[in-house]
Amino acid sequence: MKQRGRHRRRRRGQALRATLAGTALALTAAATLISTSQATGSGTPGGLTPLTSAAATGELRLHENLVARDTLDTLTEDMGGNVGVDGVLQSADRSMRDKAGCAAGEQGALPVEPAATRAYCWDSGDAKTLQWQPRSVTTSGDADDDGQWGGHRVILAGWTHNDQQAAAPTRDEGLARIAFVDATDPDALTYRWVLLVAPRAGGKDFTAVRSGLGGMVWYQDKLIVTAAHGAGLLVFDMHRILKADVNSGAVGRVSDGYSADGYQYVLPAVGSYDVTGGACTAGSDKAVPCFGSLSLDRTTAPDSLVATERSTSGGAARSRVWRYSYSTAAYRTGLLADSQGYVDAVEAYETKAAGVSGVLSHTPSGTREARWYVGHAPDSRTQHSTLWRQTGSGAKAATCTADRSHACWGLGTASLSYWQETGELWTLTGAADGTSARERVLYAVPLSSVDGSME
Repeated sequence: MKQRGRHRRRRRGQALRATLAGTALALTAAATLISTSQATGSGTPGGLTPLTSAAATGELRLHENLVARDTLDTLTEDMGGNVGVDGVLQSADRSMRDKAGCAAGEQGALPVEPAATRAYCWDSGDAKTLQWQPRSVTTSGDADDDGQWGGHRVILAGWTHNDQQAAAPTRDEGLARIAFVDATDPDALTYRWVLLVAPRAGGKDFTAVRSGLGGMVWYQDKLIVTAAHGAGLLVFDMHRILKADVNSGAVGRVSDGYSADGYQYVLPAVGSYDVTGGACTAGSDKAVPCFGSLSLDRTTAPDSLVATERSTSGGAARSRVWRYSYSTAAYRTGLLADSQGYVDAVEAYETKAAGVSGVLSHTPSGTREARWYVGHAPDSRTQHSTLWRQTGSGAKAATCTADRSHACWGLGTASLSYWQETGELWTLTGAADGTSARERVLYAVPLSSVDGSME
């Protein structure tokens, strides 16, 4: 497969953008396009406040920990070598339904304003399961600026097992899996599940990764995901996708090979980033943050990983958003820029938007100030989310005609991912509340339409 990771190349995406615009879906509901300064309803979070003190930015410092190369090579060799993204996609065993095939409730989870131009619903079995919750999204548009990986257009969606109704922890509790979606043909999306694991015993075995995938970014050949039960991030190598040869409920080495709880493919962790301040504290704007959501910003130099802390809706606590630069060293593809094993935030802000459910930073061509798009989860679990666009001077959001609120974004939306080549903003709905499954939809909206809805 052609080596990916060469970025900053100029690609022509006008024809594709025109094609996608021509296939736009109908509006799910009417909305009035006015700025938040004119709107009634929920209050604006206002502008972002820069965090510049050494104490404030020091809370965001990371320490890099990489798994020994010998350990990774041992596991890769014992399991028959890398099958690659292409191998996973070629064995896809599930199909996604386009908008016309989605149920009425699923279509109702789509944003009111602006309208989704593309929308897909999961295989019926995955759409209805309560325990598995969709949390994050990234694409081959993040991996490389030509939008492809080995000739495929790919979407990755991270799901976490969380059964809050169970009287006791189940075998699958906390497991993390990723749907590898082949989006090469926009009219026929297919996918296959891959289980996240961590090598052990010098690469002679592996164990399941148990972490909430609140955010993830696929950049060059690395996938970075949030580690919900710790204070940092996990790193995976897309050149080390391995195949289990035993189909059983066990995870790891068994008597006659390797098993992955019934999954055919596993993606082993190759490293982690730990916050140096120690254990994180969710919901406090004065302590070490727990990572919530992630995204990629290709409009900075160098490209950067954008993050927000995990928080809850309501309350007075503010949330922080910040970024780390990616390394430009050829031997450190997809890893963050480090200084003797440490990574420092290069920019950080505080936002009054509580219950942040996604973050994206993007600086339009010809401007200098980045726009920060922040998803806001409502207090009511039946209400749509709000997508705010914040800068240092203020915040804007679309306003819905029906109730004059800003709750016009998708229902139960999670992380955000910008596909630079096509100009699309991707996200997904359906994060369950532990007692009921929300409607699960993967959808895209042109970022230009998002901006237009806020003018």
